[in-house]
Amino acid sequence: MAKPVTYELIKESKECAARLGRITTPHGSFETPVFMAVGTQGTVKTLVKEELEAIGSEIILGNTYHLWNQPGHDIVKEAGGLHKFMNWDRSILTDCGGFQVFSLAKLRDIKEEGVTFKHHASGAKLFLSPEKSMEIQNALGSDIMMAFDECPPYPSTYEYMKNSVERTIRWEKRSFDAHQNKDTQGLFGIVQGGEFEDLRKHCAEELLKIDFAGYAIGGLSVGEPKEVQNNVLSFTVPLLPKDKPRYLMGVGSPGMILDAVERGVDMFDCVLPTRIARHGTAMTHKGRILIKNKQYERDFSKLDEKCNCYCCKNYTKAYLHHLIKANEMLGYRLLSIHNIQYLVDLTKDIREAIKEDKFYELKEKVYEEYGLNNNEKDF
Repeated sequence: MAKPVTYELIKESKECAARLGRITTPHGSFETPVFMAVGTQGTVKTLVKEELEAIGSEIILGNTYHLWNQPGHDIVKEAGGLHKFMNWDRSILTDCGGFQVFSLAKLRDIKEEGVTFKHHASGAKLFLSPEKSMEIQNALGSDIMMAFDECPPYPSTYEYMKNSVERTIRWEKRSFDAHQNKDTQGLFGIVQGGEFEDLRKHCAEELLKIDFAGYAIGGLSVGEPKEVQNNVLSFTVPLLPKDKPRYLMGVGSPGMILDAVERGVDMFDCVLPTRIARHGTAMTHKGRILIKNKQYERDFSKLDEKCNCYCCKNYTKAYLHHLIKANEMLGYRLLSIHNIQYLVDLTKDIREAIKEDKFYELKEKVYEEYGLNNNEKDF
């Protein structure tokens, strides 16, 4: 039986562990490294399908926790699955709901069966387990599903993390067993273990015994210093198989993407580009721009001279400044289009640099343009 999600390694960099690949799902194939825009509730906030296609998005992410609560996975299934429900005919990845349980939910009670918790807004009592997460994701019909895990806080003690990892391994085995659509949906495992190398190694070794379609590195981008994140990637990514995708969850800033690609990561997702857009911030080839600052009030130049997105082709900084100051929704939409375009273009440039063995040349250029060499915050 053909596998629903496959990975082809096209080229390995001669400079570092960066690699060029291609992932194929039931809804198309795309080259990696790739950035996935986040469509939490079945929509990339404020954008329509045609705008995402124009940007060049080949795969987006949906959120199991939120879609379970609204509108309900049963309704999405009745509609023919998430692709039909949201009118998106390219690839979709759904997370397992674990991160939201541990970051948003109130009064968590973690037991072997699963997690009992209160809804982050209504306070309603909810229960999520590996089996329930698989039921929801099977109903959503995403191309790539994520096994249910615990995303521990940073920092955590070694003892807590050890127990958490053992539970996560058991939960992910249960996730694999509960997955009902193995011929149409791929399931990724998630390697946890915090900053502890031996726990990451143990988790990876146990999960590699399961025939997951790909492997994610979880528990990063949760407040740890950049040096810790890079160190964890340096000893974790080499533990993962070369013939399957490697996914770093929750990362979407330029510097972190480049650092992770350098260490062999293929896939990224983050709410960052749309979230900061709603606060009036743009990601550009000259670093971050807070467009509501007064200096842009009479600036009639385009937002980013090196960008060819709909926003940059049609509107000026002064107009964007006005929209954001006036709290007009169009301002958030235009900045979201631009920010996602920036990251999609960045990963495209990374792919070209790997092909030409010029990764470090590109990394140095982006670090300089974005201001990262000056120790500016990479979000």
